[in-house]
Amino acid sequence: MPNQDILDLQPAHIRELQNRYERAMADHGYDSLLIASGAAPYRYRDDQAYVFQGFGPFLHWTGLAGQEHSWLLVRPGQKPVLWLYQPVDFWHANPVMAEEPWLEVVDVRSRQQSGAPELDSPGRLAVIGDPLVLDGVPGDHNPAALVAAVEEARVRKTPYEIECLAHANRIALAGHRAAREAFLAGDSEFGISLAYQQATGQREVEAPYHSIIGLNEHAGTLHYQYYDLKPPRRPRSLLIDAGVRYRGYCSDITRTTAGPDEPRFTALVHGLEKLQLRLCEMVSPGVDYVDIHRKAHLGIAALLSASGLVSGLPDEAVVEQGITRAFFPHGIGHFLGIQVHDVAGKPTPSPEDAPFLRLTRTLEASMVVTIEPGLYFIPSLLEPLLNGPEAQYLNRALIDELKSCGGIRIEDNVVVTAAGARNLTRECE
Repeated sequence: MPNQDILDLQPAHIRELQNRYERAMADHGYDSLLIASGAAPYRYRDDQAYVFQGFGPFLHWTGLAGQEHSWLLVRPGQKPVLWLYQPVDFWHANPVMAEEPWLEVVDVRSRQQSGAPELDSPGRLAVIGDPLVLDGVPGDHNPAALVAAVEEARVRKTPYEIECLAHANRIALAGHRAAREAFLAGDSEFGISLAYQQATGQREVEAPYHSIIGLNEHAGTLHYQYYDLKPPRRPRSLLIDAGVRYRGYCSDITRTTAGPDEPRFTALVHGLEKLQLRLCEMVSPGVDYVDIHRKAHLGIAALLSASGLVSGLPDEAVVEQGITRAFFPHGIGHFLGIQVHDVAGKPTPSPEDAPFLRLTRTLEASMVVTIEPGLYFIPSLLEPLLNGPEAQYLNRALIDELKSCGGIRIEDNVVVTAAGARNLTRECE
């Protein structure tokens, strides 16, 4: 059942969206805005559709992730109108709408047609959504400046959004605990996935992204996508990156567990977790997110030196010579919200020393970010170092010993508050 406090916050969230969207429409000269929920396209030469999760702006207003062929109309000074596609259909069931407070501030109607509704006197109309469902709909389709303004409206989260994200963290952490127990009990990647789904009460297709569950060397593939049916003979490590979608909002949590007889790898996990917590404490208004990323590399350099993986260089040189990039190739995190990699995070390109960074903004209160440092043993990245001039600083024997553990990533979801940060993940542990 939804938390009553969350339900009570949603009407104020919708009123705030009305204000934000009205400003955006006025700035760009539109009298009305029609938002399509979207629909899952069918696979080529097949009668089965792809998995559907809904268009971001539609979810921002409604949280209805599975509602296809539906439409939301926003007009200044008027109640939003929501048309829900509810056909008479003996093949499929229609989603059931619970009686909740937000329905008092939205005009909800049902219709059996999948196309856009006809509008009376819309004035200058903008229509946004998947172009595949907008064909033939009157109005300006996905005008770039308005779409950018709508995405900017998602950057600073309302209290309702933050509590939805917190609840998504609580549910996901139950799954992470079950996954860890399944790993320590000797289960396979597939079995761990089932344990996670059972604990969260969420099917894989409902999740905000395909859960990454890697044992041993599989943990070194950043977005490892397969599940072995049999456990390895020697379970050395588990990396699980998995979240939950709650009322449209996503959690995105990663945990790494060392096997019972892996003292060196266990020490690395503990070291990375200490670094990760320090990086979370950096989250605060006015902080350049790129600075957190760069501080992560200095921390990785210190951990590599302390563990004996690298020696003979000061930490700054370990970073400058690109050694940390081989062990930590991705960015420190991203915006989080209706989408896992939420929008509007890169008003400027990623810096040259952080090409995969997804967020390049100065932090402000009510933004929600992930903090996810990693340390991996990826052969394709380490081999050039081991065969180059940097090899003199690397402990090849220790790298060979640990590479079958794959790697480590630890990820929390953090709200920027007026005074600093609220760690939604740790407060639920």
